[in-house]
Amino acid sequence: MPADAKRDFYEVLGVEKSASQDEIAKAYRKLALKYHPDSNQGDDAAINKFKEAAEAYEVLSDPQKRAKYDRYGHAGAESSGGFRDVGDIFEAFGDVFGGTIFEDFFGGGRSRSRVRRGADLRCDVTLDLEEAAKGVTKTVSLTRHATCDGCSGSGAAAGSQPESCRRCQGRGQVVQATGVLRVQTTCPICRGSGKTISNPCKTCDGQGLKPHEVKLEVKIPPGVDDDMRVRLQGEGQPSPDGGPRGDAYCFIHVKPHPIFKRDGHDLILQLPIAFSQAALGSSIDVPTLEGRKSLDIAAGTQSGTVFRLRGQGMPDPHTGAKGDLLVQTLIEVPKKLSKRQQELLRELAELDDKNITPERKGFMDRIVAYFQGQSAS
Repeated sequence: MPADAKRDFYEVLGVEKSASQDEIAKAYRKLALKYHPDSNQGDDAAINKFKEAAEAYEVLSDPQKRAKYDRYGHAGAESSGGFRDVGDIFEAFGDVFGGTIFEDFFGGGRSRSRVRRGADLRCDVTLDLEEAAKGVTKTVSLTRHATCDGCSGSGAAAGSQPESCRRCQGRGQVVQATGVLRVQTTCPICRGSGKTISNPCKTCDGQGLKPHEVKLEVKIPPGVDDDMRVRLQGEGQPSPDGGPRGDAYCFIHVKPHPIFKRDGHDLILQLPIAFSQAALGSSIDVPTLEGRKSLDIAAGTQSGTVFRLRGQGMPDPHTGAKGDLLVQTLIEVPKKLSKRQQELLRELAELDDKNITPERKGFMDRIVAYFQGQSAS
């Protein structure tokens, strides 16, 4: 069907454009049940609406496809269009029905077996800020399952074999009928494997797998931050029925730094300076992740002034572009003074009284006016 002839996908599912993913799934589930081929045998119009709803759900259930569709319409987010028959729709979107899939009525009643992907695993890595800035390779440990040596993965003790499940006749699926609607679910006896074990292997308790520890090298890119994760494709648990392995996800934790604080890709350094340095100006060496850098403090710098050293922050883990180092000055007031320092500060205080700066004069004038106003009232 040409893109301009298709109905709006939100209209097809009967939801607003602001609908949540749960609302979209609920709407699709309702339409799929209403126009299910079993309930509408011989009704081509109902089957077409069933396919139309599936095509709309394929796009709107995927955040990336949905975003393109919202922006460009049908031309920007075409669905795969790969549904050869209704059975393909059941296979693609069975999970929306709470973990069940409809029986394939276009396949002569033959059930479809679903190869399950292995479970994902998690590991954690703690980095210093310097490691996070430069990138690093770390060795992590994972506990995952491997084929049991005692039974070669069958789960059955030596001299015995797994038997075909009597409940589902080895299909791994059982069919439940509700009126004209038939739904196939995972067999509760064999849990989808199609086999039962009467004499389990003692080494693995009939599981066919045993846990063992593995060590993996993880390459962590520069610029990572807390709670980011690195994906190790295919390093998760093995599939229980010959499918692909799961993935391992390495979660990053960056330790607080004693000097720098992080704000996205920028670093913040609070730099204490003496009053004389702020008043007279000075050139100060400040620490960065790449070593010392000279910073010119202008005469008359106020406490809290921020100086920016460009390119001295954290790199973006995707683009490599670096943030900045923000140096905030804090003027220190000494708690102890020598006799000579006291004499000099007293002389300065006397000069301050005689030579009031415009800023101080304006402030003092406002104070005087405030107290005069209170006296008048």
